[in-house]
Amino acid sequence: MQQNWRDQVADIWSQAESMAENNVVAAIDELVAERASDDAEALFEAAGARDYAGREAEAEPLYRRALENGLDAALRPRATIQLASTLRNLGRIDESIALLEQQLNEHPDDEWTGPSAAFLALALTSRGDPIHAVAVALMALADYLPIYQRSVRGYAAELLAD
Repeated sequence: MQQNWRDQVADIWSQAESMAENNVVAAIDELVAERASDDAEALFEAAGARDYAGREAEAEPLYRRALENGLDAALRPRATIQLASTLRNLGRIDESIALLEQQLNEHPDDEWTGPSAAFLALALTSRGDPIHAVAVALMALADYLPIYQRSVRGYAAELLAD
């Protein structure tokens, strides 16, 4: 019995570290070719492969098309975070920050809060705003602390007030 498409994609990603980056792109592209040219999930995978290979300029338009073509709720936050990271790597820091801030507004308290905050902190640091970056990271980290959540949030807020 043939594996379904998503399992095949997952298999490639599970082996990616032992593959040459361009071979990852080629393997993903082979699977992407099985889907319609406007398939949002396939576009997302093609973008991710290019991102993985350091080909951010090629990844960006694919992420945008994936988002425009209606990624499902499970993949949309990932695509947004990955696009924002790609934009940061391309030097488009303000656009990256705007995407991540929007993502945090849409996902203020779920599994995407931490990843969004981490990449926002990186983008803020790239912009030259390390104090704001630390505050964002501390706010997100506070949710994972067994104690001192209130204190860490308070100190993070103080950083922003200075």
